[in-house]
Amino acid sequence: MSDLLLPDSPASAAVGVPPVERAIRLLRAIADGDPVTNMSRTARALAINRTTLMRLLQTLEAERFIERRPQGDGYRIGLGLVGIAAGASYSQDLVQTAMPVVTHLAESVGLSAHVGVLDGTDALYLVRQVPNVPLASNIHVGSRVPAYATTLGRIIVAFWPDEKIDRVFGGLAFTSYSKHSPRTLDAFKAMLAADRAAGLAWSESHYVSGVSSFAGPIFDRTGEPVAAVNVTGPAQVFSAEPGRRSRIGEAVRAAADEISKRLGHVAKPAAPAAPTTRRRTA
Repeated sequence: MSDLLLPDSPASAAVGVPPVERAIRLLRAIADGDPVTNMSRTARALAINRTTLMRLLQTLEAERFIERRPQGDGYRIGLGLVGIAAGASYSQDLVQTAMPVVTHLAESVGLSAHVGVLDGTDALYLVRQVPNVPLASNIHVGSRVPAYATTLGRIIVAFWPDEKIDRVFGGLAFTSYSKHSPRTLDAFKAMLAADRAAGLAWSESHYVSGVSSFAGPIFDRTGEPVAAVNVTGPAQVFSAEPGRRSRIGEAVRAAADEISKRLGHVAKPAAPAAPTTRRRTA
C-alpha cells in the first residue's frame, strides 16, 4: 500500500499530462516572441512533431488563446488567454478599489461602465459593470482596443509626457475606424491635448457608429495616470434630455476622482485667481 500514489498526493501532482504540457510550451513560446512563422523550426525547438503543432495551433486559435497577427503572418497571444489573466487581476488593488465605484456609476447613469489600463498601445479592459438595460456594451473583461480608438485609452495617454507618447506611438500605423479617428501621430497628439484640457475624453461614433463614450483618468499616489474609467452607450442616451451629456461627464469625472483618492492620490489645489485691480477714472 505504501507504494500507491493517492490522487491528492504531492508525487501524483508532479505527473504531467503530455498534451497539456505541449500546449503550454507552445503558448510560452508565442508569448516570448516566436510567431510560429517557421513551423519546422518551432516544432524542433519544442520537441513537437509538425502534425501535432498544427493541431495545437488550430485548437488554441479556435479557443482564442492565440490569434493571427495583424499582418496575417504568424500568431500572437489572443483575447481568450488575456481575458483569463485579466480575470485573475481581480485580486489586485486597482480592480478591488474600483469595483464599487464603477458599479455605482453604471447604475446611476444607466450605461455600461469600465475600468482599463494601457498595455503597450492597447487599452486593456479589467472591469465591466452593466446596468439592467437592454442596450449594453459588448466590451468584456480582457478585451483590447487600440488606445487611440477608445476614450479609455486616450485619457490615460493624454497625461503622458510628450517624449513617452512619441516613443510608444511614434512607429504605429494608425487604423481608421471612423472619420474621427486620428490618422497620424500629430493628429492623435492634438486630440490628446483637447482631452487633457477638458480632463475628460469624449467620443461620439469614433470607434463604433452610433455609440458615445466619456472617460476620466485615474491617478495613483505618485500622480501617475495608471488607469481610466469610462461609460459607453447609444448616442441617443447621452442626448435624451437637455444637460444629460454634461451630467454624465461629471459623473465619470467624480468616479475617476473617487477611485484616484482611494488609491492614495491627493489632487493639487487649484491655483488662486490673480487679483484684479481697477483703474480709477476721473
